[in-house]
Amino acid sequence: MRSKRRQPIEAHAPAAAESSSAPYDYRFRRLVAARDWDALPDDVRRRFSKCLSARRVATYGGEIVWTRLSRAGWLLAQLCRLIGAPLPLESSGPAPAAVAVSEDGASGGQIWTRVYGRARDYPQVIHSAKRFAGRTGLEEHIGGGFGMALTVRAEADALIFASDHYFWRAAGLRLRLHRWLTPGKTVVTHQHLGNGRFAFDLKVTHPLFGELLNQHALFRDG
Repeated sequence: MRSKRRQPIEAHAPAAAESSSAPYDYRFRRLVAARDWDALPDDVRRRFSKCLSARRVATYGGEIVWTRLSRAGWLLAQLCRLIGAPLPLESSGPAPAAVAVSEDGASGGQIWTRVYGRARDYPQVIHSAKRFAGRTGLEEHIGGGFGMALTVRAEADALIFASDHYFWRAAGLRLRLHRWLTPGKTVVTHQHLGNGRFAFDLKVTHPLFGELLNQHALFRDG
């Protein structure tokens, strides 16, 4: 964990270092070592540097190849219905999926909306908000005041988001949750596949109950 608290990150910085005249969002770039960011494939850097607004939404379509929940993972997913069902509710696959990313004018972050098809019943819609704040520089808020601080690193052809800790916030109060009261380690991998395609992998592993959730999906640029 970094010892210093990060300052708020502006979405748009001077683009003198960029060859394109298009607006450039530096917020994700500033969370990764410059050398590692520059080594990422162009497609990955472009997806995480799009300047969005109230009138612009980035969309990605694809499919969930598989979702695997252990018994403990399934129970956790059902309990999380109380705060908006931020986790897949059942083991499944393959199933159609879509993701929409828009700017969050209230927090200065982004809103991520995921629509996952289901074999029965209506598709599941999952909302979360990424905010460029906190000790790690990035937080994901999932509802009910709960969220997790994320670290970001680049490795070869992938951008990797990993939970640093979980918290609960309400009425100006922020409490860091003890690790035994959390789902465990969450790791999200965005991996370049070429030709405008990428893989999305989500894994949640508890220190006592082991792997709770393993999800693998394939998407393409909208």
